[in-house]
Amino acid sequence: MSFIEFKNIEKQYPGADKKSVTDFNLEINEGEFIAFVGPSGCGKSTTLRMIAGFEDITGGELYIDGKKVNDVLPRDRGIAMVFQNYALYPHMTVEKNISYGLKNMKVPADEIKRKTDWAINILGLEEYRSRKPKNLSGGQRQRVALGRAIVKNQKVFLMDEPLSNLDAKLRVSMRNEISKLHRELGSTTIYVTHDQVEAMTMADRIVIMRNGVIQQVGKPMELYEHPANKFVAGFIGSPQMNFYNVTLVGDKVLFSGGETMTVPASVLSKLDGKDGDMIMGIRGEDIKLDPQSISVYEADKKSAVVENAEVMGNENNLYFTFGGSQTIARVSKYEISGIGDKIDFVFNPSRVHFFDKNTEVCYV
Repeated sequence: MSFIEFKNIEKQYPGADKKSVTDFNLEINEGEFIAFVGPSGCGKSTTLRMIAGFEDITGGELYIDGKKVNDVLPRDRGIAMVFQNYALYPHMTVEKNISYGLKNMKVPADEIKRKTDWAINILGLEEYRSRKPKNLSGGQRQRVALGRAIVKNQKVFLMDEPLSNLDAKLRVSMRNEISKLHRELGSTTIYVTHDQVEAMTMADRIVIMRNGVIQQVGKPMELYEHPANKFVAGFIGSPQMNFYNVTLVGDKVLFSGGETMTVPASVLSKLDGKDGDMIMGIRGEDIKLDPQSISVYEADKKSAVVENAEVMGNENNLYFTFGGSQTIARVSKYEISGIGDKIDFVFNPSRVHFFDKNTEVCYV
């Protein structure tokens, strides 16, 4: 049996018209790092709180380490949680914040000291041991919150958007620290975030949610390369996938402006005879401006005028309108174009995705 198992889990708040979480089924292996991602209100934090026991489960069964825990008190579930707002005691030092939970658990004093010293050392907090939270930076406070969780040596760590209050540079640093800590502890971790970059860089598997329903579960690159539907395709990846309303006739894609593109046999075979009105998607890095790519797909060369350009240093994002939709091409740092420049480009036809126009399910 899986270490954590969700069987048809549902949550509906009293007086609510619809469920916040619907038919949630998932198996998590021991030691996995799982990320729940999705837009605000999709049910990811509600699901995390049901695991912790802070929210009652309306329907279904939740198992942790083979034991049904629907009616088990939070303190008896073997769970440690790290919150978005840190929830540190302002009158206590770093050392006392980390050790406080162990004292409540009646752990012997020598063991409390050993575990607290270990956490302070592993998180690089030695020089801040005697400081209070008001004298710490956001990243240092977050490390204290992590320390308070890991000293309890619980079976499961739950993290609810723990980095959302940090600046961009510090988030990158803390992502690395949390990933390293997870590997060292071998813990089972469930991490809630709205930031798909955090999920992609940290998780073994990602659970994408929308309106309380799981859209897809998989490894980061599985979701990126093989999205189950248009929502997943648009949510995973930055910048997001470009989408066009098209008509497929034979091996030709017809765009709204009259432009066409030939679809290779390798893609057509996956469509299994489907044609007509569809949504076509392609990622920015598969829109090519270099002369070699344009020469390969010369017959399908397109033109557009750059409306905006983001110079990122290692790459550039070019914005332009094509096929009735705004398009973002991710190009090399050497391919520099400014606003108002006319550019020639081609799609890599073997990298396109097609979605059902009505259900938005991905065909290929």
